[in-house]
Amino acid sequence: MEARMSPAGAATAPERSGGAVAAPSASVDELRPALRNTEVPTTPRRRQFSASYKLEILERADRCTDSGAIGALLRREGLYSSHLAAWRAARREGSLAQFSRKRGTKPAKSPESKELERLRKENARLRRELEKAQTVIAVQKKLSEILGIDLNTSESSEKDEND
Repeated sequence: MEARMSPAGAATAPERSGGAVAAPSASVDELRPALRNTEVPTTPRRRQFSASYKLEILERADRCTDSGAIGALLRREGLYSSHLAAWRAARREGSLAQFSRKRGTKPAKSPESKELERLRKENARLRRELEKAQTVIAVQKKLSEILGIDLNTSESSEKDEND
């Protein structure tokens, strides 16, 4: 039996017109595609790309010449255009170390390293103060020479007067 044409021009199904219905040859479960595990994990995982993968994608993007080729590459790889922009900027800066840099908070410093850093800063500060003091002493010596004041005699005479 043939399918009849509806007034809109679409063919009507035989089962609607009272015709015989053909039994499906395969069961519904066989026709249904295999279902993926769609359960969402409790903690999302950040995708991590290796430096070699990033450089490979950048090279492939640079070779794209056709209109829409970069978009197709990004869709195929599951990437965003912001990935390309950030990776290109890092490549321009020459900061390949940025590719291996871990994101997030920095690990806490040990008490020994904190003390070492504090002592280094204090050492640098004291060295600057010593340089200033030595400069002042050198200026005082030159001034005393210009004015003709003997620093050794003035100090010894002050000691004699105080005794």
